[in-house]
Formats: sequence, C-alpha cells, structure tokens
Amino acid sequence: MKTRQIIQKYILVSIFFMISYALFSQVGIGTTTPQEDLHISGASSTIRIESLNAANNTYNDGVKLAPAYVDGNGDITIGNGSGATGQEPLNFLLVIDNFVTDDPYSLGIRTGVVVNNNDLGETVTEGLITTVTFDTPQDAFVEVKYGMTMIVVGNDLSAGCPCFYPTLNQAVSMFTYFKVDVGNDGFLDPTEDSKYYGQKSQYFATSNQGSIGYPYQNGQGMLKVPAGTHTIYFFGRVEDDASSYTSVGFGGAQDYLKIRIYN
Repeated sequence: MKTRQIIQKYILVSIFFMISYALFSQVGIGTTTPQEDLHISGASSTIRIESLNAANNTYNDGVKLAPAYVDGNGDITIGNGSGATGQEPLNFLLVIDNFVTDDPYSLGIRTGVVVNNNDLGETVTEGLITTVTFDTPQDAFVEVKYGMTMIVVGNDLSAGCPCFYPTLNQAVSMFTYFKVDVGNDGFLDPTEDSKYYGQKSQYFATSNQGSIGYPYQNGQGMLKVPAGTHTIYFFGRVEDDASSYTSVGFGGAQDYLKIRIYN
C-alpha cells in the first residue's frame, strides 16, 4: 500500500513539473537561451509561412513584396489593408525636403527652375518644374502637400546675374500646380493632362520699392491611384503684361514635399 502511494505521489509530481514546463518554457531556434516565448537567433534568420506565399494568397503576386498586416486576433496575414477582418489600414508618409533643384543651371546662384514670360506679346507661359515618382503597394488614396519658393526678376534668370526688377506698374501672377502620370508610362495622356491638382497662386503689383527675394507658397491635392508606380509632374505658370519680360525661378530656396498614402 505504501509503495502504491509513493508511485501516485511520483506521478503527481511529474505531472506538476510537466505542466509548469509547458506553461513557463521558452522555445529557441538557433539559441539555447531563448529570451521570449519564441526566440529565433541569427542575423540572417527568416520565417516562412506558406499560407501567405504566391501560390496560396491572391494578394501576393510573387513579384513585388506583399504587405503583411496583423489582424484583430494578432494573426499575421496579407490582405488589402481594410475590411472587417481587423487589419491595420495602409497609411504611410513620404517626406522629400527641398525636392526642387536649387541651382539647376550651375550658375552658383539659387535660381530654381526658371519659367520665362518674354516681351513678344506673351501674357501666359508655363513650364515643367520637376517630377517625383512614388509607389503604392495597393489601390490607395494619395494626399500631396508641397511648399515651394519663388524668385521674380525682369530679365532671364537662367542666364545668371546681374538681375533687374520686373517692369514697373504691372501685375504679375505666379502659379504652381501638379498633374499625375497614374500609369507611369512616361507621359501625361489627355485625361491625366486635363486634371490639375494643388493649384496655388500669388500676385503682386510691381513698384519701385522692395527687394528681390523668395516669396513662398504651398498647395495640396488628393487623388485615388491603383497599385503600382506613379509620377507627379509639378508645373509653374507666369502671367504678366504683354509688353513685359518676367522671369520666375521656382524652388530656389528651401522647399518641401509630403506624400501620404492610405486607404
């Protein structure tokens, strides 16, 4: 009888230690001293989940890296970043400071990209300032915010100094806006070219006071894009009197561009 009690006690103690080990043990891969419930050691260690590969998940095309999300249950999954599954939404920000070249003509002065409105009867002239390309891993809304500096003179700024004041007693307007090559095929098709985003303008009446400097303006616009690569085209437009020569340098001082991508 005593022997039987000893055996029962041994079994109970063994079960207790087994349960304790199961509850408090940590698993290590590549290490004998795991620091968490699952510890994978090694600078080049990786994890493979075959249910998320290209053969088993429609959001993985096998070419581009697919975004992974953590759902409301803590499960790692690949999806479109929205819906009732508790997946985290797509939301990231690209910040590009001073996105326009300060001295594109290598003059040693910060002209920015120049748009000239000459004195041969022109009243409106526009030109391309710069382009910026970005990627979205899925269909998304894109919000573009930009701030751009300008400098206004009365002769061709891209030819260098000396610079002169614009013609007196006239109104000068400076516009900035952007268009988007959604398919990134290298050009704006008629539909893309017809859509103006982030339009902003300033104007002033010239006089014999003041100094040549960098006024500043900002704008923003939103659009929806499919997954893929897209290019933003920034334009500048200058309006003045038909008999005047006005040269505007866009982006000669500190500028900024912020692109927020979310669904």
